[in-house]
Amino acid sequence: MRDESDAGLRLADVFRELAQVVYDADDAKQIYEAVCEVSVAVVPGCDHASIMLRRREGSTERVLTVAASDEVAARADELERITGEGPCLDALDDEAAQIESDLTSPTTRWPALAARLIAETPIRGALGFRLLVDDRKVGALNLFGDTAGDFEGENADIAVLVAAFASVAVTSAVRGEDASTLRSGIDSNREIGKAIGLLMAQHGVTDDEAFALLQRASSRAQVRIAELASRIVQGHAR
Repeated sequence: MRDESDAGLRLADVFRELAQVVYDADDAKQIYEAVCEVSVAVVPGCDHASIMLRRREGSTERVLTVAASDEVAARADELERITGEGPCLDALDDEAAQIESDLTSPTTRWPALAARLIAETPIRGALGFRLLVDDRKVGALNLFGDTAGDFEGENADIAVLVAAFASVAVTSAVRGEDASTLRSGIDSNREIGKAIGLLMAQHGVTDDEAFALLQRASSRAQVRIAELASRIVQGHAR
């Protein structure tokens, strides 16, 4: 059985790591690269990451790689476009996360892509998460692993959390918001993440239950969740 206290601390670490890297970004490209860098750094089993966005060129719509952690991730994206299948392409049209923990399995949902990845790259597992901006499907975050079976359980949960942050970052970049606006949003989410981790550790509850506690307390106190989370974190520090 998973230790919820430990899980809470790891969730808080993910918020902190992502915020720290994004703080150093000055433009959209650096933001995308930062998300890929953090994905590899904090998601267990993730060895490569990329972001693909929809771009319209005249009357033609294309899906382009705007950032990749390395050449392996960039090649994986290229193979998705060549074969016409994969986690990113499916994530663009499906609300659910696209998870294939073992591409070597004969029942893989992307047989053409899997065959090329296995033959040409070390990749053996893949995840795809849709990225939304104002309810528009603008792209996807791709995570790739070199070990089959790693994208399961808690590892997948942490990947979902990073994908949520990726949506925040991409939204700000696509809207053209400045770095201070982005950092303000990341700061709020980071405090919420820390508060969730503390509540999980103190009360032995899941992350969903901890967030529900925050929501109820926020409603009763008539303060924003981010403000309440900040108070909890500051109180703990004192």
